[in-house]
Amino acid sequence: MNKDKIAVIGLGYVGLPLARLFATKYDVVGFDINQKRINELSEGNDVTLEVDSNTLKAVLKTDINNDNGLYFSANLEDLKSCNYYIVTVPTPIDKNNRPDLTPLYKSSETVAKVLKKGDIVIYESTVYPGVTEDECVPVLEKISGLKFNQDFYAGYSPERINPGDKLHTVDKILKVTAGSTPDIGKKVDALYASVITAGTHLAPTIKVAEAAKVIENSQRDINIAFVNELAKIFNLMNIDTHAVLQAAGTKWNFLPFKPGLVGGHCIGVDPYYLAQKAQEVGYHPEIILAGRRLNDSMGQYVASEIIKLMVQNDIRIKGAKILNLGITFKENCPDVRNTKAVDVINQLKSYGTNITIYDPWANPDEVKHEYKLETIQQLPDNKFDVIVLTVAHKEYLNVDWKSLLNPNGVLYDVKGILKDGVNGRL
Repeated sequence: MNKDKIAVIGLGYVGLPLARLFATKYDVVGFDINQKRINELSEGNDVTLEVDSNTLKAVLKTDINNDNGLYFSANLEDLKSCNYYIVTVPTPIDKNNRPDLTPLYKSSETVAKVLKKGDIVIYESTVYPGVTEDECVPVLEKISGLKFNQDFYAGYSPERINPGDKLHTVDKILKVTAGSTPDIGKKVDALYASVITAGTHLAPTIKVAEAAKVIENSQRDINIAFVNELAKIFNLMNIDTHAVLQAAGTKWNFLPFKPGLVGGHCIGVDPYYLAQKAQEVGYHPEIILAGRRLNDSMGQYVASEIIKLMVQNDIRIKGAKILNLGITFKENCPDVRNTKAVDVINQLKSYGTNITIYDPWANPDEVKHEYKLETIQQLPDNKFDVIVLTVAHKEYLNVDWKSLLNPNGVLYDVKGILKDGVNGRL
């Protein structure tokens, strides 16, 4: 076992898989301020479903003094013996789409209280270029009383986790790394290279690594915005968008993006971080913000298309019974952060419709806390005027739609995964 001791701060979709992976070779403390989360993980249970129970229990240790494995804690004292601190907290946006660095500030304060000479603090959270050194490091210096790049050092290795993806796990995704000095960069790179089988890429500076991460998701966002715009155009022309994309996709260099709702903690958020920094340095990013506006409008667009179909089918809108399938931000995953399915639901509710939300993956308590919406985890057996397939969970593929729809009912397939009997889709 390696003599280095690693603390992973934040045990969500990013932090937990990383802590588990490092625990196969290092002594690791998984730290989170949520005591309920710590209790669940200490028993080998991960409600995010990113790490299965057997895999988690294989590295779990109940005594922090043992030399190897993963120990979960919400106690600051348990971090004092670590020399690497990896921060994996979320970086959300506020109601005005401005970056909210509060979790980063708070976690930096936590680390600073136990920081020692020679320690290295590595950030994985997605940020705009400059956040690590200009925002986080001053917090570390102020509270610890230590001098940056003299007493302690910083690194950056952006997370590339894809929630719910059991194929591209953390060890199988190439990792970008960076350090606050060339020597620290090599140390950070070597640390990740020891567990990441896909390999690493050492960036020349932390700012380069920060920029690389934030443009990854901005690029995807813009590409999806393009096909969403195509869907709007082709719908007006009564052309099947998916058929068009399938035909165009026969060319070797055509990018295979599909229309849809763009939510989640990355693609729907990160472009705003880049746009914010661009505006601070005096540049107005037209393409980035245009893509964001279009993708943010898709929930309202889907709802308006559904209402049009209801009118065409002579369905009375006020009081109409609608079954919405899916509220997570993506298929086969319990993550409901920044889900755009909520935009469709709220827009339809504004017309006075009665909506039932069925999602076997989402935690009803979490949905209620986050969005004040009631959800069920069992398919209802009554009839509906409209069924909206918002998220392509595998459970929905075998549903008998005709048994759930009224005779003149509308079936709208947002994800474009159904073949027959669909009234509308993106």
